[in-house]
Amino acid sequence: MADEPRTGFRSAFRRWRARRPFWGGLLLTLGGAEILLTMKASLKVVLHIGMQGVAGYLLPGLMVLCGLLALFNPAQRLFYSITGVLVSLGTWLTSNLGGFVVGLLLGCVGSCLVFGWLPDQEPRRRRRRGKRAGTDPAAGTLPLGGRAGGTA
Repeated sequence: MADEPRTGFRSAFRRWRARRPFWGGLLLTLGGAEILLTMKASLKVVLHIGMQGVAGYLLPGLMVLCGLLALFNPAQRLFYSITGVLVSLGTWLTSNLGGFVVGLLLGCVGSCLVFGWLPDQEPRRRRRRGKRAGTDPAAGTLPLGGRAGGTA
């Protein structure tokens, strides 16, 4: 029983998270949720109510939707990320200066992370200094030719 691999919730969640733009979708969703929460602030705190009030709730709602769709349908991540960044920037005018700038920044950063995520990329491996072919392990430099494995 001690030799069996652990297949608990944490390992299943890690596998699920690795196959999608998790952090970008989460930040985009949190940015929209933060803006929606600042819309409920008291009138003493509210700086700008928004255009007819509807757009103030519509744009952060779309941010939350784009973030959740990026998490659960990563095949369309490019569309969701472009829509998310445009909607996030639109909240500057419609929703208390983009949720007092915090929600706007979370939405823009999250959209950029979703856009930059690559689905079939190999996990990065740490390289130790001097372990590449043609380098001097003591000095950590390349040979005189300037290319690893090349000649002068």
